[in-house]
Amino acid sequence: MKIATWNVNSVKARKERLLAWLAKHSPDVFCLQELKTEDARFPLEEVRAAGYEAALHGQKTYNGVAILSRTPMRDLRAGLDDGVDDAQARLIAATVGDLRVLSAYVPNGSEVGSDKWAYKLAWLERLAAYLERHHDPGQRLLLCGDLNIAPDDSDVARPDEWKDSVLCAPPARAAFQKLVRWGLCDVLRQAHPQGGVYSWWDYRMLGFPKNNGLRIDHILATPELAKLARSAQVDRDERKGQSPSDHAPVVAEFAL
Repeated sequence: MKIATWNVNSVKARKERLLAWLAKHSPDVFCLQELKTEDARFPLEEVRAAGYEAALHGQKTYNGVAILSRTPMRDLRAGLDDGVDDAQARLIAATVGDLRVLSAYVPNGSEVGSDKWAYKLAWLERLAAYLERHHDPGQRLLLCGDLNIAPDDSDVARPDEWKDSVLCAPPARAAFQKLVRWGLCDVLRQAHPQGGVYSWWDYRMLGFPKNNGLRIDHILATPELAKLARSAQVDRDERKGQSPSDHAPVVAEFAL
């Protein structure tokens, strides 16, 4: 079973790339982030013509998440379901077969110490509480998406340059480790323990040509499921060419 996740950075801008990627790689489940569009403007008919159903939690201009699946989905849930008044569309969950799949877009945080940074840390606490409230590590669960955290320095091409950023600051990394302690395994790290694998490169300052990258997009699996992972990689080719997203898809295959 092939699982993929990709921050498309606008599904409108990346629609043709998305459809081409589906045709070429045929994932069974594809988690998307940063749709930047309402549900009604998502290219649902084109996605269905490609063989997928879509669970959507969109938002105009900003954020937005989705799960595409070749097989029917059930038990859809949008948002963190905790009673907090939060209009930002950053989480959607669905069950595919016996897998519970979560597509998440964690806030970037802007600058350490800012209001947006406080929101990021609070959102990550809410995500941890969501897992405690709705799930347990004994089930087959995947948390996929742009978590906007590089877990350690091996996930950063230039650690000194990024160490004080919102992607690498200790509180963000601690929040990532809290998710791991709950019962999630880092599937890409499992496949590449040496690090040096990146999923995001800034558009500015020739980030991709210089490989000034960070691994901030993740596929996290509960232990039973992680044991069934056969491969995991980043599709760097999708970051090339004209008008790419600044993120590349992360892909994992499981013996399911």
